[in-house]
Amino acid sequence: MTKLYVFLLVFFSLCTASIAQSNQAIPTLETAPFTIGETRTFHSAILEENRTINVYLPLSYDTKKDTSYPVIYLLDGSKNEDFIHVAGIVQFGNFPWINMLPESIVVGISNIDRKRDFTYPTTNAKDKEDFPTTGGSEAFISFLKNELQPYVTNTYRVTKERTLIGQSLGGLLATEILWTQPSLFSNYIIVSPSLWWDDNSLLPRARVATKTPTKVYVAVGKEGPYMESAAFSLIGALKEDRTIISTFTYFDGQDHSNILHKAVYEAFLNFYSPKEESGK
Repeated sequence: MTKLYVFLLVFFSLCTASIAQSNQAIPTLETAPFTIGETRTFHSAILEENRTINVYLPLSYDTKKDTSYPVIYLLDGSKNEDFIHVAGIVQFGNFPWINMLPESIVVGISNIDRKRDFTYPTTNAKDKEDFPTTGGSEAFISFLKNELQPYVTNTYRVTKERTLIGQSLGGLLATEILWTQPSLFSNYIIVSPSLWWDDNSLLPRARVATKTPTKVYVAVGKEGPYMESAAFSLIGALKEDRTIISTFTYFDGQDHSNILHKAVYEAFLNFYSPKEESGK
């Protein structure tokens, strides 16, 4: 009995010493910031305010000095909005063993007042009550066209291919651009667009004809009859235009809060996969 007691005492002493050693702090050799891009702020004369963009550059950008890259413009592109996870999709899709889409620059447009910038003037009293600063989309589109796109072109090595991503009110703005100035972008990813705005007045408007082939991906989730029917109406209108390559996906497992990530991933697959593009 005494021998057993001594054995147990030694055994538990060794265990305690081992645990104490394992709990000792491992010294940190170096700490450095982990960044995935850069942030730039410049003054917009059109909007009369400073605007900030977050930019993700492909891994090869600094080594392939003769290469130019497509640009993906992301509405709601602040750091605490959709910039990080959308840039992550692009980075993942650029892995050589994935090869889902061409190496691309992502420009996330940080918000100041999205309810102002993403909406056109409304006659609906409830809209005006809920969105008191509403109605600034014309100025914001002018900012995109006449300031942001030239700024990006002059700052980075870019091709003429430009993709716009917008969800919710951002989807409303993307649709307005597609309706009024479609040549601003080559591809449109429109997710859960808030086309109920101003009593669904946008889609019945005459649409400016697209002069070059344009890809449009529309998606909606389980978001209620107003959101869903508007998205169905949008894709129905686009299917009538032979210059637009349009695709629609209904995500019955997603809702307004979580649809964007999966929809953007599927849109890239659709835009750049030959088997996905055939049979549209």
